[in-house]
Amino acid sequence: MTALKGKVALVTGGARGIGAAITRKLAEDGAAVAFTYVSDSSRSIAEENAKAIQTAGGQALAIRADSGVVQDVRDAVTKTVAAFGGLDILVNNAGVAILGAIDELPVEEFDRIFAVNVRGTWVAMQEAAKHLKAGGRIINIGSISSDVMPFPGATIYSSTKGAIDTMTRCAARDFGPRGITVNNVQSGAIDTDMNPENAEFADAVRATIALNRYGRPEEVAAMVAFVASPAASYVTGASLKVDGASSA
Repeated sequence: MTALKGKVALVTGGARGIGAAITRKLAEDGAAVAFTYVSDSSRSIAEENAKAIQTAGGQALAIRADSGVVQDVRDAVTKTVAAFGGLDILVNNAGVAILGAIDELPVEEFDRIFAVNVRGTWVAMQEAAKHLKAGGRIINIGSISSDVMPFPGATIYSSTKGAIDTMTRCAARDFGPRGITVNNVQSGAIDTDMNPENAEFADAVRATIALNRYGRPEEVAAMVAFVASPAASYVTGASLKVDGASSA
C-alpha cells in the first residue's frame, strides 16, 4: 500500500492497543510514523513496535511523552518534524480512563483525565498547526461513550470524549480554510489490554453490540487510515463510529 507514501504521521499513545494498530497501519500505507509512549514500563514495547516497522521497511520513531504535560506534547511534535522533515497527519489517540461514581472520585482524577484526554489533544493540534499544510489531517480518537453510556461510573471519561466530539467539529471550521481536515473516530468496545473481550463484564457489553462481538484494534486503524488518505479529502468535522452498531 502506498496511499500515504511520503507522508509523516504522529500518533500519540501509539505503543499499545488501538494506538499500536494505528501506527502499524499508517506505516504499512507508506507513512513515516512517530508515536508517543508515556512511561519506562512501556519503553520496551514501544521500541519493539518501532523496530518491527523498520524491519518491514518502514520508518518509525518512538518518543517518550506524557500527553498530560504540555511541554511533552509540544516536544513530541518538534521531534517528529526534526526526524522526518515535516508533519502531515496527527492522530490524537492518547487517553486514560478512570471509572467511579461522582461522589467517590477525587477532583485530582478529574483534572488528570481532562489534562490527558482533552488538553493534550488541544495542545497537539495547536502545535501541529505550525507544520500542517493543505491536505493535512487531524484525527482524534473519541468514543461512543460521548453519546451512549449504559453503565454507571463513566461520568468523567465520557465527558472528555464529549469534549473531543465538540472540539473536532469546531476545529474543522478553524482548519478548513487551510485545506486541513479534522475528524473524530469513535470506537466502541475494542479488545485491548484496557478493555479485554474476556473481562468480567464483557458479556454485558457484548449484549449491547449488534454484531455480538468486540472489535479489533485493526478495525479502528482501518478507519483512521481511510480518513488519513486522499480518498477522504472531503470528509471533515465528522464523527465516524467503529462500534458494531452498539450505539445504533
